[in-house]
Amino acid sequence: MLEKNFIAVFDKFKFRFFRRVFDLVRERDGSLSAMEAFSLEMIEMLDKPTVGQFAEFLNISQSNATYKVNSLIRKGYLVRENSDIDRREYHLVLSEKFYNYMSLLTTYEHTVIQRILERFPEEDLAVFSRMLGVISEELMPECDPSNKNR
Repeated sequence: MLEKNFIAVFDKFKFRFFRRVFDLVRERDGSLSAMEAFSLEMIEMLDKPTVGQFAEFLNISQSNATYKVNSLIRKGYLVRENSDIDRREYHLVLSEKFYNYMSLLTTYEHTVIQRILERFPEEDLAVFSRMLGVISEELMPECDPSNKNR
């Protein structure tokens, strides 16, 4: 029962997310492709990666990553920021345009959280929050971007 319920909730979030991504991805000048939208998601999760870190995480070539990054920069979703440590290196930083796009995708998550807060008592919310923390921090190590053994 736990597995079935977990998968049902996860699938509903994916369903909603993918629907919104494809609503936003249109064939017009400057729009994002689905692959570009997912690339931006990965860059956000990696928190200002270098192109090399982005390429390594996705297990793609540096040249392929550079091509994707340059396209996202041209479209205004991404900017390069020089490293404070090594000025020859730069990090990928998401632009205001990206955050405007993302706000359209995350509103449903906020809606569900609000419904959870309204539906369940505080003691249940505390247990649920702790469980989610353990799941994220301890039970999903292969999903941590800093984990080299994904």
